[in-house]
Amino acid sequence: MTIFFGLMIALLLLTIIAGLARVIQGPTLADRLLAVLLFGTTTCAVLLLLAEVLNLRALRDVALVFALLAVVASAAFARFYRVEMPDDH
Repeated sequence: MTIFFGLMIALLLLTIIAGLARVIQGPTLADRLLAVLLFGTTTCAVLLLLAEVLNLRALRDVALVFALLAVVASAAFARFYRVEMPDDH
């Protein structure tokens, strides 16, 4: 079972690398926002897998904090960088 968790962690780290490429290349602000959300979600998943493998309950709390930070960061990002839509009237 530890080998399975190790493979899953490696796969998740590859998605972080792919997301980093999307942050650097862009091309739009929405792509960068989605990459930031990917980082938060993947970090939580990696921490939860590590908590299971290492039998450390504290990592579950850290994963919860990262999940909350990801939500706050995405809300702040959307608030300050939103594009105003023209009125249809």
